Amino acid sequence: MKNINWNSILLAFFVILAFISVGFALGQEVFWLAFLFLLAGFGLMGLGISKKKRQET
Repeated sequence: MKNINWNSILLAFFVILAFISVGFALGQEVFWLAFLFLLAGFGLMGLGISKKKRQET
């Protein structure tokens, strides 16, 4: 557990923050911002998955 990948942890934090922001934007009824945060969350998640796939090969 010595080698902590801080970049992956930071990326995961931003993905979670994007999805929390979707809920906040929906609560405020700002639907275009919720859609933007949803796209950002999926984009960041896709970035993390592709980064992990590149590390494994």
